[in-house]
Amino acid sequence: MLKAHGITKTFGEGPSRTVALRDVDLSVDYGEMLYIVGPSGSGKTTLLSIISGILRPDAGQVVVKDRDIWTLDSDALAGFRLQTIGFVFQDYHLFPRLTTTENVAIPLILRRESWEQSLAQARRTLRIVGLETKEGLPPYKLSGGEKQRVAIARAIVSEPDLLVLDEPTASLDGETGRMIVSFVKENILNAHRAIVIVTHDSRIYEYATRVVRMEDGHIIPGGG
Repeated sequence: MLKAHGITKTFGEGPSRTVALRDVDLSVDYGEMLYIVGPSGSGKTTLLSIISGILRPDAGQVVVKDRDIWTLDSDALAGFRLQTIGFVFQDYHLFPRLTTTENVAIPLILRRESWEQSLAQARRTLRIVGLETKEGLPPYKLSGGEKQRVAIARAIVSEPDLLVLDEPTASLDGETGRMIVSFVKENILNAHRAIVIVTHDSRIYEYATRVVRMEDGHIIPGGG
């Protein structure tokens, strides 16, 4: 599904230069729910952003579904990402003036599908995540767990092959966090999709099919 090789990324210049990733290799298979774990500052979110087509590496290759994504021009990459990769941000990134349904429909609108079709598909996806009774509400009327499920619905509404989640339980209590991750594994993971989760939350490790550990910009062999 995904193979990253030799990923290197630095930030800043001169004395303030920081090496975030150092020659990182990572592969993810269909049907996997892979966790990337490790302490803050180890490079987890940077790696997640690079394999998702959001942040360009300084060196290395990322191949998703046989496409070397960082050789694509910006328009082609945006289109490929929109069709293939769903991203769930740590802070949800929901639009406060839009309803739950409208927030979920955004990826379809960006694909230039009709407004009516986009909203209909958004409502179907909200049913998948158990929020059919919340479709007309704005985000401020939702709980943290409900906001996270809206963000997940938005990420899967276009049926991506790769779903990536950045610290999905960071703002949730333990019970709600476990409920969200369990739901994702049982209802969204399948043989035709892979899920990658960055987390430091050991309470949800039991739901992973595989765990890799990062420290100081490296993946630690045998770590987890």
